[in-house]
Amino acid sequence: MTIPAVRLVVLGAAIVAIGGCAALEPTSSAGLSDDDASLDSKAPLLPSALFSGQADAFEAWHCSPASQHLVTAVDGEILRLWSLHGAWRLPQAVVASGARYQDGDISFWNRGEQAMVETPRGQLKCELAASRDALTREDHPGVMFRGQGNEPGWTVELAHDSPKLTLSTQYGENEETLPYMVSVMDNDAGRVVLENADDDEFFRVRIEAGACFDGMSGHPFPARVTLTVDGEQYSGCGQGIAPSA
Repeated sequence: MTIPAVRLVVLGAAIVAIGGCAALEPTSSAGLSDDDASLDSKAPLLPSALFSGQADAFEAWHCSPASQHLVTAVDGEILRLWSLHGAWRLPQAVVASGARYQDGDISFWNRGEQAMVETPRGQLKCELAASRDALTREDHPGVMFRGQGNEPGWTVELAHDSPKLTLSTQYGENEETLPYMVSVMDNDAGRVVLENADDDEFFRVRIEAGACFDGMSGHPFPARVTLTVDGEQYSGCGQGIAPSA
């Protein structure tokens, strides 16, 4: 089942309960304050909620009741969990069978291709729908974040060592590398907004931690990406790419 990027059905009461019962994933970014806009010679530190940690893969889960979708990544003894409302980290708990991860009243119990999410307001029964390997620096040298979308195909790649991005549009026909400045760095929410650093060409890249699914393949991602350029707005998904361990 293909899930249009970003256009997910709003999660029901059970996942809304997640938003009220667990804090967003702590971030390791030492970036800017929420309203500070700056241009630096170094690339910013992005919120960790945009990354897979040491996880090798992302998994997409279709849950009921209603049409609800989650993304997970197993990072050692931590489960990284993304919903439409944000990101969480659930430590592993001891169980007789399967793998259970829990933080307070929120838990994710995985038994093969079946899982159950428990919240104070109810349960979600989930089935594994898709998985993909996490992007790596070996696949994308020098890139610390990659966003992508379809129809028309586009990509945006943030350099790991300087505040520059490479923007490719129209299925790769147009490509340019541009400087940017950080206009928003909200570590708690896992949200970043980048804008052009000169007056020649306006663009904006908005990145938010949350479950996202490629509009063509259905592959899961931990971030939603909105690109505004040349008077057009494009929606897609993305993932932070950390250096190899």
